[in-house]
Amino acid sequence: MKKIAVTLLSAGFLSSIAGINFAYGQVIDSPAKTQAAKVANKRTAKKVPAMRNRVYSQLARAQKLADEGVKIAGFEVLDEVKERIDSLNSYERAMLWNFYAFMYYGNDDISSAIEHFELVIKEQAIPDSLYLSTLYSLAQLSMQQQDYPQALTYLQQWQANNSKALTASQHIMFAQIYYQDKQFEKVIKAVKQAISLAEQSNATVKENWLILQRASYYELKQPLQVVKVIEQLVRLYDKPEYWLQLAGMYGELGQEDKQLAVMEAAWQAGHISKESDVMTLAQLYRFHQVPYKAAVLLEQAIANGTVVASEKSLAALAQAYVAAKEDEKALPILTQAAEIADTGKFDMQLAQAYLNLERWQEAITSANKALLRGGISREGDMYLVIGMAKFNLQAFDDALIAFTQAQKIPQSAKTAKQWFHYVEREQGQHERLAMLN
Repeated sequence: MKKIAVTLLSAGFLSSIAGINFAYGQVIDSPAKTQAAKVANKRTAKKVPAMRNRVYSQLARAQKLADEGVKIAGFEVLDEVKERIDSLNSYERAMLWNFYAFMYYGNDDISSAIEHFELVIKEQAIPDSLYLSTLYSLAQLSMQQQDYPQALTYLQQWQANNSKALTASQHIMFAQIYYQDKQFEKVIKAVKQAISLAEQSNATVKENWLILQRASYYELKQPLQVVKVIEQLVRLYDKPEYWLQLAGMYGELGQEDKQLAVMEAAWQAGHISKESDVMTLAQLYRFHQVPYKAAVLLEQAIANGTVVASEKSLAALAQAYVAAKEDEKALPILTQAAEIADTGKFDMQLAQAYLNLERWQEAITSANKALLRGGISREGDMYLVIGMAKFNLQAFDDALIAFTQAQKIPQSAKTAKQWFHYVEREQGQHERLAMLN
């Protein structure tokens, strides 16, 4: 909470000094509840005695010393007045406590400031303006001390004794206290009132109001309302975190199309700077069957340093190109990944990409390398790749050997058996044609 701006003494109008100068008003609640609160906390008006010149001059002297930075001397003057406390009337005592409170506040002694402001409101014959503004100061200081129940008590007491409409900032003060007290429905109501006042006067809705509203809807597990608030934050404040939060909420609601649209817009606007967010967007592209966009995104992000060229990111990039049937573009990525990998998993993908591109010898080399380095999930597939490549090179015996190896592995046995019989037939046909020639 920001430190409260205070003035000790107005040279022209001493009786108006009471703490912080705010507009006063009522919080709209149910009629019965509001009336009950007012009856319980309503202050009975009393005739206010005048402040005598000798007291005024001493308080004015204390303020002058405080303004000049001579705080100790200022306290000494107040102590002199306090020594004659029995001779002071109610208003003079209240103003003495008021000055003590401000002096303590100026010294960052919040507890002592609260103690002396409480002495102010215990005096009966004081102006309503002093009583009200002191209550409001007490509410603010209690918030600063994170004593939210006490802050709410003071604020409700203040509310019961004034008749002016609340300003937007005062609605928000109630909202902040209600939030700390986990009264989230009341938070939302108070923020809505503040927003309504701002809109009526064509003022900008403040960012922290919307953040408070969003948090309350989230606590109440109302994701649709959370989305509406974040959409407003995006429109009014256009910060990267709001774009990403909005995308995340769309994802939670299962609205993946909107999630993708928002993430894509955030990337284009330069709002995405974290590797995890780039990877999320790439995954969304893959989910929506646009792998080429995922590949372009990842390649750009790796190039500009947003994403580190790690095994994980390079694998995602290569897989995106392969899914987009861009095997040629996947080759240098897979080669780079294979150089830094501890296993043959990228060599395995290279073997498949070379096979797709009908680069038979390179497919065989990569498949053998994958088998040699190990750590691959489908060893049988590499024997299949070797067998297919050997077959296309018309090395039938080598192909049959490879398919025989593949048949020993359950995952690839069925496919290997079919290829084995096919190659046997083709080899026989090839040999018969050779004999005819």
